[in-house]
Amino acid sequence: MVITIDGPAGTGKSSVARAVAERLGFDFLDTGAMYRAIGFDAVRRQANLEDQRELAFIARHAKIDFDWSRKPPTVLLNNEPVGHLLRGSEATRAASYVAVVPAIREMLVSQQRKIGTVRVNLVTEGRDQGSVVFPDANFKFYLDATPQERARRRAAQLRARGEIVDINDILKQIVTRDHRDATRTVGPLAIPEGAEVVDTTQMSEAQVVDHIVGLVTKSLGNG
Repeated sequence: MVITIDGPAGTGKSSVARAVAERLGFDFLDTGAMYRAIGFDAVRRQANLEDQRELAFIARHAKIDFDWSRKPPTVLLNNEPVGHLLRGSEATRAASYVAVVPAIREMLVSQQRKIGTVRVNLVTEGRDQGSVVFPDANFKFYLDATPQERARRRAAQLRARGEIVDINDILKQIVTRDHRDATRTVGPLAIPEGAEVVDTTQMSEAQVVDHIVGLVTKSLGNG
């Protein structure tokens, strides 16, 4: 069984998907971490983020894996655990450039589908999971929230990491990324067909998790 959770940046997809997977006893796939890992590698190599050919070259030589023995799975970049390095502002910014490179998206979509065939029960989050990667998923959800609320959440997350942030700059970055994600030619951000839209603006993470788990378990019980 595959459950997809899509949506724009700052809607809590990763933390919600992780919690849903834990509640249901499923594996959790953080596809955003795959793009961040390549972005992190590009930053570490001082690559030109505007050069898609250079980014594609880095991606082709980057081995992205997960240590599935851990809960949640640890992200490995060339066998190096890097999950704790991927939520910073630099890796996040770089990921927005990586995600619009068609060759990289094709590569990672293929890898994600392979993971879906190996991990029997999977909760996967991203921006194209229900629309492109797993269009036949058993359950599809699309999380959303106002840009202002998403900026507030992101600023709080970065401040908790000890970073000094300007919430207005973060808001601008979110609006810019929304436009970039929605207008890219490959795997654009969109509400997947048949997905339930969940507006998380006024909801806590626990409420969102309860809502999704409740719908899934009710459907399974009826089935």
